[in-house]
Amino acid sequence: MNFEVSELTTQVAQSARDFANQHIRPNVMKWDETQEFPVQFFRDMGKQGFMGVLVPEEYGSASLSYIVYIHIIQEVAKVCGSVGLSLAAHNSLCTGHILNFGNEEQKKKYLPKLATAEWIGAWGLTEPNTGSDAGNMKCVAHKDGNEWVINGTKNWITHGITGDVAVVMTRTGNPRAKNNSTAFIVERGTPGFTGGKKENKLGIPDANRIGEVGEGFKQAMVVLDGGRISIAALSLGIAKGAYEASVQYSKERHQFDKPIASFQGIAFKLADMATEISAAEMLTWKAADLKDNGQNVTKESAMAKYYASE
Repeated sequence: MNFEVSELTTQVAQSARDFANQHIRPNVMKWDETQEFPVQFFRDMGKQGFMGVLVPEEYGSASLSYIVYIHIIQEVAKVCGSVGLSLAAHNSLCTGHILNFGNEEQKKKYLPKLATAEWIGAWGLTEPNTGSDAGNMKCVAHKDGNEWVINGTKNWITHGITGDVAVVMTRTGNPRAKNNSTAFIVERGTPGFTGGKKENKLGIPDANRIGEVGEGFKQAMVVLDGGRISIAALSLGIAKGAYEASVQYSKERHQFDKPIASFQGIAFKLADMATEISAAEMLTWKAADLKDNGQNVTKESAMAKYYASE
C-alpha cells in the first residue's frame, strides 16, 4: 500500500477545503439553529462533483477513488459534521447501493440525478424496534401482480424527510430466515411514501427492485462496508477540525505571559491528539486503499470506523 497523496487528491482536497470555508463556515450556526436543510447548497456541491464522487463518467460524474472521496469528507467535516454526514450518506449508501447492485436501466435513470444532487438520496434500513437487525425487520414487502406493496416504517434515516429518492430495505420472507430481505428504490411522491408519518400501503413497481428477491441483506452488508469508511473519514475530519482549533487556541490564550501551548501539560495533550488522529488516518486510508483495489474490507472498515469515531 502506498499512502503518498497524489496531486489529484491534493487538488480535490484543497477544492473541498476552500468550498467548505467559503460556503459552509459562514452558515453553520444559522443552519443549526433554524434546523434548516440547505437543499440549494447541496445542489451547489453537486456542481462541484462532491455528490457523485464514486459515480462513473458514463453516468455523469468523475469516477474518483475512495482515497479522494475520504479526503473530501474530511475537509467538509472539519467545518461541519452534519454536512459531512449528509455527504457520506448520499454517496456511500443510497448512490453506492444503486451503483453496486442496480441494473443498467436503474443506473441510467438514477445515478445522473444523484451525482449532480438534482435528487438527494436516502437509505432506509433502521427501524424503531429492530435497529439494524435486518433479519427481523417489521417493514415488509409483498408481491401483488407486477407491483410490490410495502408496509412499515423506518427511522433515523438521513434525508428521510428531505430526500428525493430512497433505497429501502424490506423483509420479503419469514423473520430471521435466510435471504429474507429485498431492496427497492422509492421515489418521493410515490403514494404512501412520506417522512415523519407511518403509512400502511406503498405500491412499488417490480422494476424498482434492486437485484434478486432475498438478496437485500447481502447487498446491505457490502454497502455498509463502504459506508463505514466514509464515517471513519467523517470522524477523522471532525477530529482534525477540533485539533486545529485547539492548537490555534493554545497559541492565542496566554497565562503567566506565555501562550499555554508552551506548557507541558497542554503540549502533551496536543501530542496525544495528534497521535490518535494519525493512527485513525492510517486505518482509514488502509480501508480506502483496499476498497479501491476491490478487496474485502469488512474487518478493516469496521476497525477504521470504530477507532476514528472513538
